[in-house]
Amino acid sequence: MGKNELIIIESQYFPTINWINILFLNKDIKIDLCETYQKMSFRNRCVVAGSNGLVHLSVPLQKGRSQRQPMKDVKISYATDWQLQHWRTIESCYGRSPFFEFYRDWLEAFYKKQPVFLADMNLEILEWVCKQTGLEKSWEVLDRETDYPIDPRAIDLRGYFMPKNFQSPERCPHPIVYTQVFEDRIGFQPNLSVLDLLCCTGPQARLLLQNSNFFPGAKI
Repeated sequence: MGKNELIIIESQYFPTINWINILFLNKDIKIDLCETYQKMSFRNRCVVAGSNGLVHLSVPLQKGRSQRQPMKDVKISYATDWQLQHWRTIESCYGRSPFFEFYRDWLEAFYKKQPVFLADMNLEILEWVCKQTGLEKSWEVLDRETDYPIDPRAIDLRGYFMPKNFQSPERCPHPIVYTQVFEDRIGFQPNLSVLDLLCCTGPQARLLLQNSNFFPGAKI
């Protein structure tokens, strides 16, 4: 993938590190919110590392996960107190990390909000991640039917990283390596949520993302 190629990706909830890496290494990104929602994806979930292994956090949705509607129309369910559970999990996983205190206030306040739409929440997260990493906005949101058809030359990476494959050698051949909180117990875990990278490396996250060797010669 060259830096000047058009890439289309999906919206993610506290995205994987390699998803963020795409934004760092490419200058023409389209985030598709008109696509049909896809279950069992990172659109409404993320993966963090706990003392006993990986922890999958999932945002519950109205009408369940089997709905067939555009991503921009998917609504979050608050029938359960999932926000408190996510916040407590993140606090447990990263409370002892070197930079958690820098992000605690925003995260705690974030989990007290109740946005209606999943896409709006994901975009708020992305704006925050960009601010923390110094990433200049290189992306455009596709949220209207008039945004289509998409340029046929675009590289389609929607669903490229999925919970079933995000750590595979094919999807993560050259992971960004850094010291993790529970690495001594569960080993190094590549391509987790960007939350892991931020809490463990703080300001260094920007340099790690900029200097990564992402998908050299990959066949997309």
